[in-house]
Amino acid sequence: MQLTEHRPEHELFVRRADAREVVVVDRSFTHSLVLSAERVLEDFAPRRVAELDAAAIERVLELAPEVVLLGTGAQLTFPPPATLAAFLSRGVGLETMDSPAAARTFNVLAGEGRRVAAIFLLPGG
Repeated sequence: MQLTEHRPEHELFVRRADAREVVVVDRSFTHSLVLSAERVLEDFAPRRVAELDAAAIERVLELAPEVVLLGTGAQLTFPPPATLAAFLSRGVGLETMDSPAAARTFNVLAGEGRRVAAIFLLPGG
């Protein structure tokens, strides 16, 4: 039996992710970004967890996600409690993982039609 994956044309997905690059559909990003199934926020300034300030968090929350995946590169770097609280106080879950795991999880959740956003923190400027 042949299995064929069908994705709506408007749905974005991560083809590949590592600590320095994220490939969304067929476009490569080497700077931090926020991704939902419909949009890419490319001009996302934070490059490290410590740089996630109130303005950056608000930009993510404008996408109206029910859960946010935080891809922190090759290693897990947990955000401070205040960052977690900023999401939880708005009823939005925040899950921290390395970037490849965030990419896989994003694809599964977006494929299920969940309102998910993924933050990929990348070192590029």
